[in-house]
Amino acid sequence: MPNQSVTFELQRLSDRIRRLIAPNAGPFTHTGTCTYIIGDDQLALIDPGPDDTQHIKAILQTIEGKELQYILVTHTHKDHSSAAGALKKATGAKIFGCAPYAPSPDILITGPGLDAAHDGNYSPDYILRDGDKISLATTTVSALATPGHTANHLCYALEEEKALFTGDHVMGWSTTVIAPPDGSMRAYLNSLERLRNRNDQIMWPGHGQPITCPQRYLRAILHHRNARAGAILRRLDAGDQSIETIVENIYGDINPNLRRAAAMTVFAHLQDLVERKLAGCEGPVAPQSHYFLIN
Repeated sequence: MPNQSVTFELQRLSDRIRRLIAPNAGPFTHTGTCTYIIGDDQLALIDPGPDDTQHIKAILQTIEGKELQYILVTHTHKDHSSAAGALKKATGAKIFGCAPYAPSPDILITGPGLDAAHDGNYSPDYILRDGDKISLATTTVSALATPGHTANHLCYALEEEKALFTGDHVMGWSTTVIAPPDGSMRAYLNSLERLRNRNDQIMWPGHGQPITCPQRYLRAILHHRNARAGAILRRLDAGDQSIETIVENIYGDINPNLRRAAAMTVFAHLQDLVERKLAGCEGPVAPQSHYFLIN
């Protein structure tokens, strides 16, 4: 990669944490993907971000003269993981993180969801499991399994600061998209409840600003999801049968760029409601199926 320098904004967030924001702003990424650099002389990187030349150069300039030991990945959406290979090649650091993406057999029924966003080239040197830890000179980072947004999603806890890096599981600007078959509403809600049982003092999300009152924020997300499930049940009670009609009646004049994401999340809710026997489905549980309320 050429040594030509690039201009970027490096933010110092704490004694142990710095942040770069990738230049990939959009309707699903907000101002861009947050890449976090942990440590001083010995470094770990959380979510290397997209395979973007300018972003990779900014990372390499930031860590110049330091030892990058670990490239940590929360999940295998391209905007979070696809720069990992180039950074490993440039620095010799090992890729530690979530398992590679494994397509679900249900994709034949549910459709591709967000599968096109997955990084098929992601190849970790070591797959972190729930509770695994990595250590730097004065810093310990532990992995926390948080499936839901994706089946392989991990959060990372910086134990010395009671900080949690949440990837796309909890974002600082919007609720996350849950897109079956890889995404699961039930797993997502269970993972949120798991985070409520922790004592993190701050959350650093993959997109958006820090969450400084984690427990209050998590309660708000859970309330929002429960309210959305209630709204879907009411639409079924009113006679709506298709996801398209439910989206139209609940979301109204939503940004057209976000309509597909809304439909996928409604489908994830319906999948959960069918599993809980609160809703029924004519035929397989699929985006094109018709749904009904179970009284």
